[in-house]
Amino acid sequence: MQLLLNEILSFFSFLLIGFSFSLIYHSTRFFHIAHAIIITSGAYFVFFFTNKFSIPFPVSVTLSILATAIIGVACEILVYRQMRKRNVPALAYLIASIGLYVVLQNCISLFFGDDTKIINTAEVTVGHQVFDAYITTIQIITIVVSIALFVAVNLFLHYTATGKSIRAVASNPELCNIYGISSNKIILIAFGIGSALAATAGILSAMDTNMTPTFGFNLLLYGVVAMIIGGVGSTRGLVAGALLIASAQHLAAYYIDTKWMDAVTYIILILFLIWKPLGFSGKRLKKVEV
Repeated sequence: MQLLLNEILSFFSFLLIGFSFSLIYHSTRFFHIAHAIIITSGAYFVFFFTNKFSIPFPVSVTLSILATAIIGVACEILVYRQMRKRNVPALAYLIASIGLYVVLQNCISLFFGDDTKIINTAEVTVGHQVFDAYITTIQIITIVVSIALFVAVNLFLHYTATGKSIRAVASNPELCNIYGISSNKIILIAFGIGSALAATAGILSAMDTNMTPTFGFNLLLYGVVAMIIGGVGSTRGLVAGALLIASAQHLAAYYIDTKWMDAVTYIILILFLIWKPLGFSGKRLKKVEV
């Protein structure tokens, strides 16, 4: 039962991060590696607001999500949009994104240090007993918030004009521009929503364990792997991919060793890329750029 609860917690964490990344990826068609620092920034902003200004925790979380979303939007306006205007090659976006990640990660290290930080100052308790297993309050909150955000954003994408525009730009940005839908505006909205979701995931993860300036990178990789093996563009595939990665990691930790958790993740990715490159969904994209 404890193994199952751990798998469920990891599943929702990977699902939220993979979903936040896919919103941006579908709109821009490149790997926004700097998204990892967005995950990290959410947690560090909470630490900054609560420790430096003694702002109440709920308010700090809200301000942190807003500030992190602004950083994500700034990356789009100041860097990626300028590159699109110049029609730079697809590889240049990936290089620029890596550069952004390195610069912002070093800014966090310079300001906060590289040591481990904790934002959950509540008294450590055993947690709530579920049969023979235990789950903490923050883990319950993580599951509930992840479900709520995942459902809410999916409803937004399918039943609002802006959401439908995001899906349209993801399908064909050139045609959207012809029909009067500004792809730049829609991409900006996708960056804002994706960054807010990533910040939320980072805050929840840091509250459950702890944080360092690089902790967001591994979380991002898990989410990206879940998206790839699920099938790019498939929400149901993303759910299946996140579930597979979470289950494989914890089964490997239980039966082999915790050191194998990352290795098993990338072994699964390699196997899918060789034998099922389109992922669970089997959807073939018209154009994919990395």
